[in-house]
Amino acid sequence: MDPKLEPIFAGILEGNQNVVRENVQKAVDAGIAPEVILQQGLIPAMTEVGRLFETGEYFVPEMLIAARAMQAGLAILKPRLVAANIKAAGKVVIGTVQGDLHDIGKNLVAMMMEGAGFEIVDLGTDVSPEKFVAAVRDHKANLMALSALLTTTMPKMEATIKAVQEAGIRDQVKVMIGGAPVTQAYADKIGANGYAADASRAASLAKTLVS
Repeated sequence: MDPKLEPIFAGILEGNQNVVRENVQKAVDAGIAPEVILQQGLIPAMTEVGRLFETGEYFVPEMLIAARAMQAGLAILKPRLVAANIKAAGKVVIGTVQGDLHDIGKNLVAMMMEGAGFEIVDLGTDVSPEKFVAAVRDHKANLMALSALLTTTMPKMEATIKAVQEAGIRDQVKVMIGGAPVTQAYADKIGANGYAADASRAASLAKTLVS
């Protein structure tokens, strides 16, 4: 890793937005390519955050703070990545299904995926199957991530997958689901491509599904 990128890596792990912002700007000013800052600074830091979460050293608050620090750096890089025509790892349409207003888990998943290099289209909460279909179509997304925190709203996941099938675009998009009551068995039952138990695993799963 370029020594100029080390403070970015450390800043993300500490969840220090100002340090990340300052050092991303410094790296840009020093002429380091935006994709290098992303691939060698931001993404490895978020991978490490995921590892620390999975080993029980970090918990959801630490993960959220680190993800917000990463986003502070990404905000500087985004316009430059677009200008340099750097392609994202994939395009993800994400939302909490219809009837469900929970968004903390979904937001964390979106942040972790962004930290893994994905372009995120966040539809928010209480998203109807039709809205998911329209977003996948309009944004030419190759991943759709559905969240539900209530057992009563889980059937909307199946309804959304059915709507994507009926729209004739199921073969264009991989579907992943998650949320407290959701299981791998349920993912298999409704025909989702994958299930993730937490935000860190969701980012890893997304990478696997688009590779």
